[in-house]
Amino acid sequence: MRNAKRALGCLAVGLLTAIVANAQDAGSIVGWGVQVVVPEGALTDVVAVTAGACHSLGLKADASIVAWGWNNYGQCNVPAPNSAFVVVAAGYEHSLGLKADGSIVAWGRNNYGQCNVPAPNSGFVAVAAGDWHSLGLKADGSIVAWGYNSYGECDVPAPNSGFVAVAGGGYHSLGLKADGSLVAWGWNDYGQCNVPAPNTGFVGVAAGYYHSLGLKADGSIVAWGRNDYGQCNVPAPNSGFVGVAAGYLHSLGLKADGSIVAWGSGSAVPEPNADFIGIAAGDYHCLGLKADGSIVAWGGNNQGQCNVPAPNSDFVAIAGGAQHSLGLKADGSIVAWGYNLYGQCNIPAPNSGFVGVAGGAGHSLGLKADGSIVAWGWNWWYGQCNVPAPNSDFIGVAAGHSHSLGLKSDGSIVAWGNNGNGQCDVPAPNSAFVGVAGGDTHSLGLKADGSIVAWGDNGHGQCNVPAPNSGFVGVAGGHAHSLGVKADGSIVAWGDNGYGQCNVPAPNSAFVAAAGGWSHSLGLKADGSIVAWGDNGNSQCNVPAPNSGFVCVAAGWYHNLGLKAHYGDLNCDGTVDFGDINPFVLYLSNFAGWQATFPRCHALNGDINGDGTYGQWSLDDINPFIALLVGGG
Repeated sequence: MRNAKRALGCLAVGLLTAIVANAQDAGSIVGWGVQVVVPEGALTDVVAVTAGACHSLGLKADASIVAWGWNNYGQCNVPAPNSAFVVVAAGYEHSLGLKADGSIVAWGRNNYGQCNVPAPNSGFVAVAAGDWHSLGLKADGSIVAWGYNSYGECDVPAPNSGFVAVAGGGYHSLGLKADGSLVAWGWNDYGQCNVPAPNTGFVGVAAGYYHSLGLKADGSIVAWGRNDYGQCNVPAPNSGFVGVAAGYLHSLGLKADGSIVAWGSGSAVPEPNADFIGIAAGDYHCLGLKADGSIVAWGGNNQGQCNVPAPNSDFVAIAGGAQHSLGLKADGSIVAWGYNLYGQCNIPAPNSGFVGVAGGAGHSLGLKADGSIVAWGWNWWYGQCNVPAPNSDFIGVAAGHSHSLGLKSDGSIVAWGNNGNGQCDVPAPNSAFVGVAGGDTHSLGLKADGSIVAWGDNGHGQCNVPAPNSGFVGVAGGHAHSLGVKADGSIVAWGDNGYGQCNVPAPNSAFVAAAGGWSHSLGLKADGSIVAWGDNGNSQCNVPAPNSGFVCVAAGWYHNLGLKAHYGDLNCDGTVDFGDINPFVLYLSNFAGWQATFPRCHALNGDINGDGTYGQWSLDDINPFIALLVGGG
């Protein structure tokens, strides 16, 4: 969950896996667990999109489904086989896919039976989802509805025939008849089921939480129901529309010229507003499908439903907060997404010159190249964003729940914020530290002699480093457990083990980095794969395929991040190969040895950012590894 100094692991594995990494996804972030994010390459060749409350689905040209965003009930875990899908739909916390054989697959939250497709599960030609109910259109023109039905949203009015399209709202449903009329049923407190006259000439339909939209054959949109945010006020000119979508308090219309019109609560459509062929609306986010098969997402991103802010590339370090995520770019800027109640995703200006990043429960930290720390987000009561003076000479940064830690160039650690458990009282002697990590209410420091010092809350023994306390090269903190990476590639874990988060899976070898979440753990292998163990209630231990090419790993409370490899000829021999590993091992253990062995490369040169160029003091190529060396990921 918190940042640890994982320089050796990130550097070594980065060089090793750069050889086999997918160039398209180099420097991209993959996320799994309760918040799913996908690499840039996964959001191509999409032919249809849909949006749930805080998750998104894309139907690919190969008939598979890609899902991202909120995954608290597995709504992003597409059941196998992920193939032969022709239609997708998303409810509040569940998902639906229509197969080419006419059957429906449903997954995610099932508290009201919204994922229990009634028998016979066949003959369907369309599918839709409301918040807690599901709808399927049969080839015979009838509608089948199941799930939550307290407002009659599953009671299709008679005659149940002649339907050609269907839509689900918060607690109401809509059906389009072949004669161009609309039928609406379910909750009607805002008049969302009162179709305005004349109820004719409709060719499309969409349902929001409390409002409804109908597309007319003449290209106009009719909107009715709740309108306190103007979600029913279609902007002029109300013409030329070919598609509609409705969110919680906003609406979207797709024009024949490929532009999108948005109204109601929410943000404007990103530029260039052109070449769109599909639209979808979630509770607070929007999706636009481009003619080239790419997706544009905008609006609320509190659960990653808009994925990593585009472009998901050129990242060099990652960090996970409780429910938010941070990525450091090769240009020294920080990108943040996820839960933002306290402004923990609002990076202060100027967003530049960063070389390290860390995330706490509701605050974030960025380390600048000048050795200063910038902190933002939750700062009430504890002052975890008030960096103590002098704010200089820092080379590493880490965050706990509501406390912060900075490693100084002289080997001392500065800690501030919540000290209710002594997590800010660095034990003496406060010197010779080379790494730092934060657990929830405890702190960890890695010494130059390979020992770990732990202090703060010890209610689960998370500060009792197992003997022999030696040979460590990396350290990480979870909620109430701790992890140390040994020079021999093994991981030692201690503290709370209620979910097996301290039981490192065999073979316990070849690890180069570790991370700890609330009650799960992660280990990065030298081959670029990730091993996860402990609590898997939110799929946080199910590493997405392909489980390869990772160079760094980070954990939030219930979500994880993995950074894909960058490329670089680090020993300057003209090739990217295993020989690029040794220079950084030398550098980390003995700077003089580095200079003597590779005098041309003492500036850490090499084309790290993959732009085709490098120079002895090229900041574009240096920044990524500075970030890793100081504990930025």
